[in-house]
Amino acid sequence: MDARTEVIEKLIKENSTNKKAFAASIDMPYTTLRSMLERGIGNASIDNVIKVCKGLNITTDELERMANGEQIVPNELSQKNEKDIQKELQKLIDGLDSKSSYAAFDGGTFEGMEDEDRELLISSLENSLRIAKKLAKEKFTPNKYRE
Repeated sequence: MDARTEVIEKLIKENSTNKKAFAASIDMPYTTLRSMLERGIGNASIDNVIKVCKGLNITTDELERMANGEQIVPNELSQKNEKDIQKELQKLIDGLDSKSSYAAFDGGTFEGMEDEDRELLISSLENSLRIAKKLAKEKFTPNKYRE
């Protein structure tokens, strides 16, 4: 097994998932993933390697560097992180109804805001959630995975 394959298998395990669940999450047949890992990444199509790397939130360059022993911490948010952000954002938006004390914006309600202002508020909330998620990820990433 080559070093890149070992890195991929390690990252799949670290994401607390099994290979079948990972393959499903990246919309790849499990047999294709299994074949890639058994034969080695060097024998796989570049499209499949890119798909696996995206699913692990790393670039192909980062995969190579990790295979060469470098410690890389993916700084992008995972698909699960993105889903969590969208769920939390929806909760915040739902909480901004006219019955909430948080709904008053310059004397008006969330529903009564102009479209441009509403979109700006939603973008600001989403950006704040994204920053908070990234900071938490940096803070709670074990030292052994930091550069």
